[in-house]
Amino acid sequence: MKILQLSTLILIFQISTVSAQKTFIIDGVEVPRTLEFMDAKLSLNGGGTIAKASSNGFVQALYLSQLRQDPKFIIADNSEMGMRIQITSSGLSSTKLIKIFNESFQKSLGKKIDDFKPEIEKFNNCLVGEIEKGDVLKLMYSSTDTSVSVFKNDKLKGKIKGINFKKALFGIWLSDKPIDEKLKNHLLGK
Repeated sequence: MKILQLSTLILIFQISTVSAQKTFIIDGVEVPRTLEFMDAKLSLNGGGTIAKASSNGFVQALYLSQLRQDPKFIIADNSEMGMRIQITSSGLSSTKLIKIFNESFQKSLGKKIDDFKPEIEKFNNCLVGEIEKGDVLKLMYSSTDTSVSVFKNDKLKGKIKGINFKKALFGIWLSDKPIDEKLKNHLLGK
């Protein structure tokens, strides 16, 4: 009888271990350990939330083709990567989300923001529409066509061309002036 119980326990542990390896929990949100994009398998580099309670309405996760902790390298890198953002608040509208992104671009780019106005406007247009708790945004960079594809719940909302826009976008979280230093460290796996 004890052998049967032990065997059952081992089997349950193995099933739990396999399931746990496919996802990671961040603030109660199940985040996949890998994302497929452009024939590349991207791995979870790190993830977290913004520390300020007033801004916290989503869980973010950074995916890279090769795990890194150097933010400058990640920003400059011309390989597939992505940012997964899951909405965790029912009070986050697209207007508020666009405002958060605009403030984030302003903070990280400073005076250089004028150089990116057309790209930021196109990006913001991808965010327009109803936002619901549980929605998932994926901001995926392709080195093949040097563009950022914006997906909402796996539906392509638009593409923004240019590696420089990709650098500006990922700079929101990884630059010397990120939206949140604690989140930056979490995305870097620190």
